[in-house]
Amino acid sequence: MTAPSLLDRITPVLLTHDEEPNIGGALSHLRWAKDIVVVDSGSADRTLDILRADPRVRVFARPFDTHASQWRFAVMETGVASDWILRLDADYRVSDALIAELRDLRPAPDVAAYEISFDYAIFGGALRTSLYPPNTVLLRSGCFSVYDRGHTEAWRVHGRIERLAGRIVHDDRKSTARFVSAQIRYMSREVERLDADPHSLKSRLRDHPPLMPIAAFVYAYFVKGLFLDGRAGLAYALQRLIAESILALMALEKRLSPDVAPSTRDGARDDDAR
Repeated sequence: MTAPSLLDRITPVLLTHDEEPNIGGALSHLRWAKDIVVVDSGSADRTLDILRADPRVRVFARPFDTHASQWRFAVMETGVASDWILRLDADYRVSDALIAELRDLRPAPDVAAYEISFDYAIFGGALRTSLYPPNTVLLRSGCFSVYDRGHTEAWRVHGRIERLAGRIVHDDRKSTARFVSAQIRYMSREVERLDADPHSLKSRLRDHPPLMPIAAFVYAYFVKGLFLDGRAGLAYALQRLIAESILALMALEKRLSPDVAPSTRDGARDDDAR
């Protein structure tokens, strides 16, 4: 008797908040999934209409507090019954190559998670590379824990991790205004972690504004060759420049006015694209 495909044992899980530009694209790459769990933190656009039009999607509402709390709820309190979860952002697109690889995958009993690399696109324009690191997004149920780290969450895997060849495409279609507002929220948390690893090159550069914003742009645009990707490459390099510039300004603010907290979170959700 043929063993069931791993695809039949995976539940995709997503967090959303005002993801109208992205969520339809994400769902279009999950046609293989029988059950999709989405935890929404108060979307006011058409995100919920799009989700509810898909009979496979189970939508849960939860006010956002932290990424770790949101994800713990999503994977532990929504009735996920599958052996594996595929944790996704709404701007992720599961590639056909990855779907084919998952269909034929037979995990060893001691494998707790798979690390997957990313391709990056700007409004559909594919980039030859990015600064987006690989991540453990396919996890065996019961073999991980989630905790807050800086502006986002981290996943601690209890067992062996292997790497898959197939990739996920990160393709955020939200506006620049949304990107900037999200970075302000992220960096208001990240600035508190600047001294966490003082000896790393990134920390040393961030400790001397404006070195890191300039270095991030030069590295992405010239060293990584994104100038060859036209406007999409320039847009990505400028995004890195803007994100690091926001962090540099907040670090300077903290030093100049030590009694004033850096930019507030204003109660906003932090589940926009990272």
